[in-house]
Amino acid sequence: MADNIYENLSQLGRASGIPASPDEATLESVVNPHPSSPYLVRFTCPEFTSLCPLTGQPDFAHLVIDIVPAVRIVESKSLKLYLASFRNHGAFHEDCTVAIAGKIVDAIEPRWLRIGGYWYPRGGIPIDVFHQTGEPPDGVWIPDQNVAPYRGRG
Repeated sequence: MADNIYENLSQLGRASGIPASPDEATLESVVNPHPSSPYLVRFTCPEFTSLCPLTGQPDFAHLVIDIVPAVRIVESKSLKLYLASFRNHGAFHEDCTVAIAGKIVDAIEPRWLRIGGYWYPRGGIPIDVFHQTGEPPDGVWIPDQNVAPYRGRG
């Protein structure tokens, strides 16, 4: 390979601590090896955590991030570290979910992105937050996220 598309990565293959906050996290990307072939990439984070900005109590979510990349793809270790940086970050469910989508869009400018934030109950009410960047591209298989609605002990 004439050009090493991985040479600018600073986290992959190296010891990397969890950033102190989402603002300090670096979301890295590389050139998409198949930019002319529309396909979907799914990242699932079933143990996402953040903090309530008012009480400081932990909040938990199951995130499903669907991306149809264009020219660049997300480097998964940097995404993992970015998502982990929320564990000491205070923000409401809506803010966390939409901010994650925005950071990914800023980093790779995908053809399409959808995120489902399936939050576990706070105060007895589960809050689910959904965001997408528009209509999905034609010809791409977009599977259902298949996260069951919260049923408690039922």
